[in-house]
Amino acid sequence: MTFPITRHRRMRRTAALRSLVRETQLSVNDFIYPIFVTHGSGIKDEIPSMPGVYHYSLDLLQQEIEAVAASGVQAVLLFGIPEHKDAAGISAYEANGIVQQATRKVKEWAPQLVVIADTCLCQFTDHGHCGVIHHDERSGVAEVDNDSSLELLVKTAVAQAEAGADIIAPSNMMDGFVSAIRDGLDAAGYEMVPIMSYSVKYASAFYGPFRDAAHSAPQFGDRKTYQMDPANAREALREAESDVVEGADMLMVKPALAYLDIIRELKEHFDLPVVTYNVSAEYSMVKAAAANGWIDERAIVLETLTGMKRAGADLIITYHALDAARWLKGE
Repeated sequence: MTFPITRHRRMRRTAALRSLVRETQLSVNDFIYPIFVTHGSGIKDEIPSMPGVYHYSLDLLQQEIEAVAASGVQAVLLFGIPEHKDAAGISAYEANGIVQQATRKVKEWAPQLVVIADTCLCQFTDHGHCGVIHHDERSGVAEVDNDSSLELLVKTAVAQAEAGADIIAPSNMMDGFVSAIRDGLDAAGYEMVPIMSYSVKYASAFYGPFRDAAHSAPQFGDRKTYQMDPANAREALREAESDVVEGADMLMVKPALAYLDIIRELKEHFDLPVVTYNVSAEYSMVKAAAANGWIDERAIVLETLTGMKRAGADLIITYHALDAARWLKGE
């Protein structure tokens, strides 16, 4: 039996035809590039578990920022590695904290870049949790004190906005964090600074290399009481809806690859921009496989990022951003 050529086959016949009818267009405008900044000088230290990703001291950060600007990527997400840590994460909200210093520098060097400040305490606390720890003397149990943590997160967000951050990105998953930060920013005169909420942040195994990068592994227990169970989907909608009501401007799903269905759910249920974070282990697995010659890194990365966009992500935070920008230009 002979079957006629389908219209689908006709439209796949050449690269130009395929490009003409392509449903999902990946663009450099979709990317946000994460950067790790630290104290000291002369520091550009590669993170062992994340090849091609570095800790930068402020004096060597400018070259990386210039590379970002030249690539066409329009936004950076700043993470800070502090000089000192303590139980309350004081250096997170000091006026001269490392993220605040880096923000001022980036706005000086490349004012056209959108600077997004990660708003959390885990990198700054000596216990590695995302909030203040309360020790129950009777039971001996140590737990994160939600409401006390909110006060410090508000102070952090305001300090970041004062330094010039264009977007505040709270990643702490405390209950009521969007409302508290929105009220705090508004009271400080930063009504126009939007909140990119880590609305749906799972207690994921894909964060391992990041904790190496940010020096933020919990010193006891885990984060499963305030991050989401990877098995839950309906809960993601409840978390996101809560953030919408509280005043979030963008909703994030983290991680990305194992949660494409959740990205799609948020896209279909809410009319805010949806962001996803192509996290550290997702990056490192690709780099490791490419280093062994098992995969075509360029093809895999662009296909993966396109999948995130196709699932509904409007913006993608990715360590591949500069490479992907170059590949999309055909370089």
